[in-house]
This record gives sequence, C-alpha cells and structure tokens, in this order.
Amino acid sequence: MAAEGEQAKITILVGTMTGTAEMVAQEVEQVLRDAGCDVALCMMNDCGPEVFEPGRVFLVCTSTYGFGNLPDNALDLFEALESSRPDLSAIRYGVIALGDGTYGDTFAQGGIRFDKLLAELGAKRAGEVLVHDANANTLPEEVAAQWARDWVRNDLGPAAGTDTQRGS
Repeated sequence: MAAEGEQAKITILVGTMTGTAEMVAQEVEQVLRDAGCDVALCMMNDCGPEVFEPGRVFLVCTSTYGFGNLPDNALDLFEALESSRPDLSAIRYGVIALGDGTYGDTFAQGGIRFDKLLAELGAKRAGEVLVHDANANTLPEEVAAQWARDWVRNDLGPAAGTDTQRGS
C-alpha cells in the first residue's frame, strides 16, 4: 500500500490476442489515473519476471484464447515466471480475467492461471478477481472500469487513490 499522501504505483500487465484486453486495460488505466494513482500500462510481450518490482501494485488484465490458453503475448512472461519462480512476497496484485462462458471449464483461465501462479510465488492478491463473460450482454470495459473504482477504493486502501465518491 502507498504511504499516507503518496500515490499508489500500479502497473497494468496486458495479455491479449484480439485487442479486447488492451481496450479494457486502457479504460482501467484512465479510471486509476482519475483516482490519483501513478499508472503504467505494459503489454506482456514487453515484460519479463523483473517487471515485478517491489513498491508497485500489479494488475493483470488478460483474455483467454481457445480452450483455456494464455494469449500469445502473455505466454513468455507466464512461462518465465513458472521456470524462474521468483519470490513475489513483496508484491500485491489484482486480476481482470476475460473469457467466453461457452468454453465451460476453461472459461477465463488466462486470468485464473495468472492468479494461481502469482499466489504460488508469494504475491498477495488485493480484492477479488474480476471475471467477465463475453456473453454477459455487458461491455467488458464498463464492467472493468466500475470494478477498478471499487478496487482502488476498497482493496488498495485509502492512500491508494483520492476518488471518494461511489459510482463516480
């Protein structure tokens, strides 16, 4: 958590195949900036395990490809984390998992797999995972924006953001 009066430093890690997760992440980035956070957006293909630097909060925003697969641009980061097994006990994170509910047991597994791996590596999740179903008749960027408002307010603590109005 950020110290009193200090901006939360959040890195959004984006895993996407078609651009939907990137669009969602950009909307969330704006919400977090409006809440007073220092935000960086990083496509996962540009990141290695060293991206997880202490003092930042990480938000994994990823789609799921096919039957529970990670997007191509997220695969290298995931596999590098699996093989190098860094100690992430100083890291806090959140997850936005996008998927299609018609895939049953593999629905939203891209984000769920990241959540499980980060927890195994000692990172501490802030709040609940947002799981969005493409068939829900809701726009993922709108659902994620509301989730992000609540996440920064309720799960990252009062110093994380300055947005105090609910539903704003």
